[in-house]
Amino acid sequence: MKFFPLFQRVMAGSLVAGGALLAVPAEASISLSSTRLVVQESKQEASISVRNGGSPTLIQAWLDSDASNATDDLPFAVTPPLAKVAPNGQQLMRVLYAGGDSRLPADRESVVWLNVQEIPQSTNQENQLQIAVRQRIKVFFRPASMTGAVADAPGALRWELVQESGRAALQVTNPSMYHVSFSYLGIAGGKELPAPGMIKPGETRMLPADGVGHGSKLAYKIINDFGGIEDYRVEFSGASAGVPIVVNAD
Repeated sequence: MKFFPLFQRVMAGSLVAGGALLAVPAEASISLSSTRLVVQESKQEASISVRNGGSPTLIQAWLDSDASNATDDLPFAVTPPLAKVAPNGQQLMRVLYAGGDSRLPADRESVVWLNVQEIPQSTNQENQLQIAVRQRIKVFFRPASMTGAVADAPGALRWELVQESGRAALQVTNPSMYHVSFSYLGIAGGKELPAPGMIKPGETRMLPADGVGHGSKLAYKIINDFGGIEDYRVEFSGASAGVPIVVNAD
């Protein structure tokens, strides 16, 4: 059960309510040591450090199944679910896999979300608005029976230039068993295009293709397991805009 309002982004500034000026904290005092976690079935757990750069802070942690905050029963647990972190201290949190859940596919990667929320401390100041700041990161679960290498997934994406409702569109397919997370997509040396976010294993996504045609080169950036950025390029050749073509990543 969650007792505090949830905010995914830090709020800064001030609010006026009932004629009173309400102070709003400018930033969260806690930070996470990683932007994602990977739980291998063979190891059954992964850990992350929560650092506190402010005053003594109580933190609450839980897992949910998707970005809509669905709190279904999951074969995972986070420990400790509640902890007090001293100033300039840190708390190690572990995500554990319980095993034996047939709802998770055995041949591909699954993803859940780890939520870490800073619980506001009581204050004696009047008209003080306190915000519970929540941080959410992806937790990828990799079954032991998976095949292929995660490092090969971004380069295995299949790109096609197709027609959709009379307009050119980019069709990108992820044939791998891993999720591929984009941080950038654009025409090499030119216009930025809407990035598709995260593409699931086996998923096909349609994207705007404004400015993409014969001879175009696309540049895209992928977030790897360690939160680092990797650069890739693809080139459309041998066909004109609107004709389906498959291109390979460099």
